[in-house]
Amino acid sequence: MRNKIITTIATLIVFNLTLQAQEKKIKRSDLPPAVEHTVAAQSQGATIKGFSQEKEKGQTYYEAEMLVDGHTKDVLIDKDGAVVEVEEEIPFDALPADVKQALKKQAGAAKIVKVESLTKHDKLVAYEAQIVSNGKNREIQVGPAGETLEHEE
Repeated sequence: MRNKIITTIATLIVFNLTLQAQEKKIKRSDLPPAVEHTVAAQSQGATIKGFSQEKEKGQTYYEAEMLVDGHTKDVLIDKDGAVVEVEEEIPFDALPADVKQALKKQAGAAKIVKVESLTKHDKLVAYEAQIVSNGKNREIQVGPAGETLEHEE
């Protein structure tokens, strides 16, 4: 049993180090010119909270975290300056009725604490909600019309 616990802890440490190696905080001055141009356009009227660089499947991406009118907006940009993904916080009451109903159903007794729209390549692909149940956080997703998704976006 003790060896199993030690192995589990070691695995978690390695996993955490891998995640940290894949995503690292950077300064605005570290952004490539094409990415900086996109950030300037996407962040008009926003307060920039920070930047990170991440590698996924051999590709390098840059994320700009910002605050727009009091809500969060994260923009993922490829090395050429193209917007790949946008996660933007949306007040629950502003969601379409079918999306609210689907999220409530999926959340069950859990409390919905934050909802974001998830847009990829300029197309709304999902709504993602952070929920809390028994002190544990997790995320749920539904499609743009509140439908169940075949896979997580």
